[in-house]
Amino acid sequence: MPLAFRLAPLLFAALACTPALAAPPAPAPVTSVPALDLSRYAGTWHEIAHLPVSFQKQCTGEITAQYTLRDDGLVGVRNRCRVTNGSFVVADGVARGVKGQPGQLEVRFAPDWLGWLPLVWADYWVIALDPDYQWAVVGEPDRRYLWILSRRASMPRAQLEQLKARAQAMGYDLAPLVVAAPVD
Repeated sequence: MPLAFRLAPLLFAALACTPALAAPPAPAPVTSVPALDLSRYAGTWHEIAHLPVSFQKQCTGEITAQYTLRDDGLVGVRNRCRVTNGSFVVADGVARGVKGQPGQLEVRFAPDWLGWLPLVWADYWVIALDPDYQWAVVGEPDRRYLWILSRRASMPRAQLEQLKARAQAMGYDLAPLVVAAPVD
């Protein structure tokens, strides 16, 4: 009988006696805030940090999002950032609410005539929000996107660390997080 066959029972016995490695605790699910007043959310937000995304690769700073309430019930979205040559790049889009989910929106930057296609809409979930609407954390259920926003162009370091901890508790990997604004 080959040696491997004679040692196999010993190997299985050793594995059976080895304590099982505990799996890491599952992260909390990504959840949106239970209430979102769009009239208070509207206005200018400064991006403090984000997970890298292809459409922001050219941004070098001064990243803002402007939200405006529209008469048709949609929210106008204007994203703006400074690029390497010093000019600004602007992307205009719209957002719509998700029925029954006040903290969840869907956003699109595709032309209006493509708005009927489901795949041009992306999840935009407000997952943490200051009661006074001075900061917000925006993400989505697959944890690919994350933005930390502030009404001010900078944020205290302690506040940023608290918001990062909230995102990490929901399972976001923040190793590649890009801090795009001054942190005091």
